[in-house]
Amino acid sequence: MKLHEFQSKAILARYGVAVPQGEVVGSPEEAAAAAGRLGGRVAVKAQVLVGGRGKAGGIRVAGSPGEAAEKAAAILALRIHGLPVRRLLIEQAADIQRELYLGLVVDRTVGRVAVMASPEGGVEIEEVARTRPERIATLHVDPFLGLCGYQARFLASFLSLPEGLWPEFTRVA
Repeated sequence: MKLHEFQSKAILARYGVAVPQGEVVGSPEEAAAAAGRLGGRVAVKAQVLVGGRGKAGGIRVAGSPGEAAEKAAAILALRIHGLPVRRLLIEQAADIQRELYLGLVVDRTVGRVAVMASPEGGVEIEEVARTRPERIATLHVDPFLGLCGYQARFLASFLSLPEGLWPEFTRVA
C-alpha cells in the first residue's frame, strides 16, 4: 500500500506525532484560500506517489496566498516522473534544521515490515542506498511484538538524535 504525504501525516497525527497544519486542495484558488487560513509562509507540495518531488519542482514555498496560487498553478501543470499532479498539500512552512529519513516498507523476501532509517533525509533514499548504503539502517519488525524498545533506541542512536529525545522517539516509533 502506498500513501500520499497527507495521508501519512493524518495517521501520525492520530498517534500524537506533531505535524504541520495543512489542507489538501485541487486548484490554485483553493491553494490561496488554504494559505490564507493557515497564515504566514506555506509549503505547496505535489501529492503524487513517487519520490523526488522536490527535485522535480513539486515542492515550493510561498509567502502569501497570491504566491501560493501561483506556485500551485505551476505545480499542477507538472508531470512528476510521468505522473500528473492532481492534488496539493498546503501546509505551514517549517524552518528545517535537519532532515531525516524514516520509512516503513514490506520486505516480501522475509514477509515482514522493515523500518528503514537514514540520517540523510531530504534526498532520494534510492540514491543514498546506491552510493552510501552504510547510511541506511534496516530493521525487520516481528509482527507479534511490533517494534521493540531496543530497536527504537538503536534507530535513535543511528540517526544521531540527542539522547534526551530517545524516550519520545521510542514512544512514537
